[in-house]
Amino acid sequence: MNNHKSFIALPYGLFLTLFVILPFFVILYYALTDSTGAFTLVNFTHFFTNPKTMGTLVYSLLISVLTTVICLILAYPTAYILAKGGLKRSTVYLILLVVPMWINFTLRITALKEILTLLQGNIAYYPFFNTIVCMVYDYLPFMLLPIYNCLSEIGDEYGEAAMDLGADRVSTFFRVILPFSLPGIISGIMMVFLPTMTDYVILDMIYNSTYIMGSLIGSYFSSYDWNNGSMISVVLLSLIMMVNLAADWVIKKRG
Repeated sequence: MNNHKSFIALPYGLFLTLFVILPFFVILYYALTDSTGAFTLVNFTHFFTNPKTMGTLVYSLLISVLTTVICLILAYPTAYILAKGGLKRSTVYLILLVVPMWINFTLRITALKEILTLLQGNIAYYPFFNTIVCMVYDYLPFMLLPIYNCLSEIGDEYGEAAMDLGADRVSTFFRVILPFSLPGIISGIMMVFLPTMTDYVILDMIYNSTYIMGSLIGSYFSSYDWNNGSMISVVLLSLIMMVNLAADWVIKKRG
């Protein structure tokens, strides 16, 4: 039986080795070497001492944080109403909210760009605001669905038990519903925060300019500077790992 299980896991292990582990070591090699192949940490020191690259990192973090917060503010009440509001055909409303995700990404962003142009005239005057609007529009379903699924799994008996013990609706929400929905919130945050750090396609489609970390990585690789491009990739990977570890710690502490 164990040999049978090992055989089934072999394709996954092969896929993981070829497309995750080996590419990671290739990126790590280039990040820790210069153009001659000699070991160096200059790539990292240059990144953390260069005001332009640090400014790009801060700008990317600001966009990601604001996008995540706004998505959470919009998604949680919506998911709560759909899951616990007693609406008839709540699944139909959920599908209607997710339907835009079935449309091609390019078409959605192009349509939103035209709407913003009609409202503002020249969208270049409000780059930060429009970036947040487009990011929220694109990633809101990724926040909505995990929270909705988590809230749907919380039985009504938990809230009823809390109210039988004397809790009012507000206390029941903050002490029962919200803690139980925390895994969905964390999952939604990770699905929004991490991709928005590097999603420069939206910016290129709207402004044809580069602002965030994904753009910086692409520019280095386009100019065949694999060392600095790999270095930034390692920095972002480290940031992603820290976010994942923090999320796991929160979930384990709750459990």
